[in-house]
Amino acid sequence: MTIVTTTDLSMLNLAQSIATAAYIVAALLFILALSGLSKQETARRGVVYGITGMTIALVATVVLVVANGALVPDDVTAYLGAALLVGAVVIGGAIGLWRARVVEMTGMPELIALLHSFVGLAAVLVGWNGALYADGIAPELVGIHHAEVFIGVFIGAVTFTGSIVAFLKLSGRMSSKPLMLPGKNVLNVGALILFVAMTVWYVITPELWLLIVVTALALALGWHLVASIGGGDMPVVVSMLNSYSGWAAAAAGFLLNNDLLIVTGALVGSSGAYLSYIMCKAMNRSFLSVIAGGFGIEAPRSDAEEEGEIHETDAASVAELLRDATSVIITPGYGMAVAQAQYPVADLTRRLREKGVEVRFGIHPVAGRLPGHMNVLLAEAKVPYDIVLELDEINGDFADTDVVLVIGANDTVNPAAAEDPGSPIAGMPVLHVWEARNVVVFKRSMASGYAGVQNPLFFRENTQMLFGDAKQRVDDILAAL
Repeated sequence: MTIVTTTDLSMLNLAQSIATAAYIVAALLFILALSGLSKQETARRGVVYGITGMTIALVATVVLVVANGALVPDDVTAYLGAALLVGAVVIGGAIGLWRARVVEMTGMPELIALLHSFVGLAAVLVGWNGALYADGIAPELVGIHHAEVFIGVFIGAVTFTGSIVAFLKLSGRMSSKPLMLPGKNVLNVGALILFVAMTVWYVITPELWLLIVVTALALALGWHLVASIGGGDMPVVVSMLNSYSGWAAAAAGFLLNNDLLIVTGALVGSSGAYLSYIMCKAMNRSFLSVIAGGFGIEAPRSDAEEEGEIHETDAASVAELLRDATSVIITPGYGMAVAQAQYPVADLTRRLREKGVEVRFGIHPVAGRLPGHMNVLLAEAKVPYDIVLELDEINGDFADTDVVLVIGANDTVNPAAAEDPGSPIAGMPVLHVWEARNVVVFKRSMASGYAGVQNPLFFRENTQMLFGDAKQRVDDILAAL
């Protein structure tokens, strides 16, 4: 029989106190990280805060597990938890470092969606563990524990399959078109009502089959919620899944009695929800319908597809336009990321500014397939922060602009959103590039954008199409200049 001495208990209490203090420091660093990430100038500092906070949290957790194991030194399994924890950290850290080094910026949206799925899966596993091994819980807290288990598993499962579908859509492995099952809203609402009823049932009578059913229900609901959303709205979906993953982490924190997980999950959940709200306003979407997976419903299409004559141009002609211009606005999109054109675009910006041309960038809130995607690309290419402006800051200046370069953007510059009530993107705020004197659209082909909507901008009299790889075309313009 193992005897636990007063010294052992004192050491455990000391370890718990140190871990609690470390968790508080880590939580503060996570708050500073979010604050830093809110601005381009302080984003790098925010990332450092986040890395430091996570390192402190992991070390404190390992120390706490080892201290608990030290109470039973004769039991080999007492150290199994610490060994598994350290092994998981090493393996996960190695995989994360490898993926971070090899991922392209164009692959960041689907990578983040995939990472969200891991958080959801972890919450499901923690919930099931809490259901199967619920010893030592005070009688008056048993009902609360059962509710935590049931809700945690539900949120985690919805996050898991929803994130998988988002990953498949963003990576092109699944069609970006919304899934339109008959009565899809009834299915979603019915699943939520069933979940609430089953939660009450499980709290009263914690049968294992109820947990199995709610897990399957949540997995199906998560898949259906995101599958029902069209590709043009996927940036908001990624942000919302980020929020879901935060709430899943908080639910796991309650089950594990871990204050840091609760605080961190609440931070991620609330900040993700707020970002989604901001983006929904920017896209003229209903925030509540995002949560319900309802804004994948397309508005009625206009009867006639846009037809007309396009005006094709070449790099030398575009260079001549830029040489004679006094003001230029560049509106980038996902195509710039695919072509890795941010570096020659930065060189072009530098060259034009040296010639006295006013150059600015207009960034739509959902340009690319991730919030802030274009800002990160331009910062990576050393484009000055002060000339990178948001939609609201620059939309009134297009009418006084000589040349607009639309590099890889499509849906975010589509005039149908403002002029065609029957368009699927009707009401979505867009960059009014068509108001400029000259518009040059860089595209590989005449294919529609990610939302699958034809763009009448291509057929305007003041629009010229420059076909080909964006990086190569910008290099050609630089050579002509």
